[in-house]
Amino acid sequence: MINKQALKVLSIKNIAYQTYEMVLKSDTELNLKPGQFIHIAVKGFMLRRPISIADVNEIDRSFTVIFKIFGDGTEALSNYHVGAEVDALMPLGTSYPIESLNIKQALLVGGGIGIPPLYYLGKKLKEKGVEVTSVLGYQSKEHVFYEDKFRELGETFVTTDDGSYGHSGFVTDVIRDSNLSFETYFSCGPTPMLQAVTSLLKDENGYISLEERMGCGVGTCYACVIPLKNNPNKSKKICKDGPVFDANEVLLG
Repeated sequence: MINKQALKVLSIKNIAYQTYEMVLKSDTELNLKPGQFIHIAVKGFMLRRPISIADVNEIDRSFTVIFKIFGDGTEALSNYHVGAEVDALMPLGTSYPIESLNIKQALLVGGGIGIPPLYYLGKKLKEKGVEVTSVLGYQSKEHVFYEDKFRELGETFVTTDDGSYGHSGFVTDVIRDSNLSFETYFSCGPTPMLQAVTSLLKDENGYISLEERMGCGVGTCYACVIPLKNNPNKSKKICKDGPVFDANEVLLG
């Protein structure tokens, strides 16, 4: 059930270039699953901002979101202070179907701001006894965040587009060259990255999560539709039917 909540900012800090981690406190019990997102209203701006869940602390009813400054709205959000109130619709979207999967090895593939939701997913998979391998792609060294947290989950590879840190190149280069062992992959990031990953792993079981600008966030405005792969004349709404889809379900371009 979607609720409108007034959340309190417990902490906010800059963790990488133009990238911020915000911890939010709820007065009610949390029911947030890996892959879901919240829709934040930023004071002075008409449209809400969709931001993925990066971690959840169910004991103290707090959770973490990570966002990058892409414009005036997210820049304004980065200036919120501890104790400020955040208006959010939550929880929104579909989640990774980890409860129905019987696997022992998983591959997480993330790019940029698509990395945060994979951390919460990785924690939940590890709790189920799944061996987690992560491949994380960033623009450059100054954009890298959460590397240590992912290494706590399992083997982790970091790539940068310019070669300034970790492996030089793209996440697909590491997947292609490292002979990784996994039963199912989970990927989130920019569409070009998802296109490359799903093409490379076309014969593997996988799930993708799409990044998209949204209007309403609840499936009424049709601002974030994507065609189906087996029937391009039909489409699904990323905000409501997604953002998580089977890797072979939607047409990425």
